[in-house]
Amino acid sequence: MTKKTIYEIKSLYRDDFRVTGYEFGSGEKSACIVGGCRGNEVQQLYTCSQIIRQLKQLEKKGKLNPGHRILVIPSMNPYSMNIQKRFWPIDNSDINRMFPGYNLGETTQRIAAGIFEEIQDYKYGMQFTSFYMPGNFMPHVRMMRTGFEDVDLAKQFGFPYVVIREVRPYDTTTLNYNWQIWESKAFSVYTNSTDTIDQESSMQAVRCVLNFLGKQGILQYRSHEGYISEVVSDRAMASVRAEASGIFAGRVKVGETVSQGELLAEILDPYEGEVLEQIFSPADGTVFFAHNDPMTYSHTSIYKIVRNLEA
Repeated sequence: MTKKTIYEIKSLYRDDFRVTGYEFGSGEKSACIVGGCRGNEVQQLYTCSQIIRQLKQLEKKGKLNPGHRILVIPSMNPYSMNIQKRFWPIDNSDINRMFPGYNLGETTQRIAAGIFEEIQDYKYGMQFTSFYMPGNFMPHVRMMRTGFEDVDLAKQFGFPYVVIREVRPYDTTTLNYNWQIWESKAFSVYTNSTDTIDQESSMQAVRCVLNFLGKQGILQYRSHEGYISEVVSDRAMASVRAEASGIFAGRVKVGETVSQGELLAEILDPYEGEVLEQIFSPADGTVFFAHNDPMTYSHTSIYKIVRNLEA
């Protein structure tokens, strides 16, 4: 293993800003794995640390196949991680909305450009990322429909779901989109949580990533094969929204099976405690995403449900 600085900015008043990478093997740029881009992505950072730990052990045992290079970057935004602020501390900008970057632009544009210059040529790119709304997910791998997506390849991770989503205008500045446009096979990997550590879903993601690398001939690894992935479109899911704002009292969790008409949650008046709204499932299926913040606002999506195939 080689520890290297991917990108660095000198600082006048505190330690320099450094993006650190851990490189395994040598030869072809085979796989790049990226963790937290935002300051609250603790689960993503932790999962990358466990991948590094596993790769170190595999390297000692001679299980990395010759001619392949793996790069792991646990965090692209250590400044924000240090103060637990989701976006860039100075101007609240999101590094994952700055790719492919601009090396003469604003700070986050320069960071994105410096990182992307190092990682754009890898054959496979995997990013542990988080959703823009607070909540928990079923572990899954997600791809944008850019014309370069490879669904059959995504199934080889062994996650319960492969989600295909349509490209929105703001997606064109994300790492996943630009990886695909630069002809890397790019995947966004979601575990159960973001700002807390969920070891079970984290270790599931570690096994899935290592299994994927093993199936591509990059390393010698064989574990539980995982799931036969169900491919779903994000638009085909039933999205459940709250009409009222108030205290969120969820009744079901991610991964649970629900029936049409089943009570999913109640929204409570924050002052008087009365039930303002009861929210029921619009379909039979599995809870794929669940809001986990104690408060919610009106017209906010609080659940996403994968409809049963026979429904």
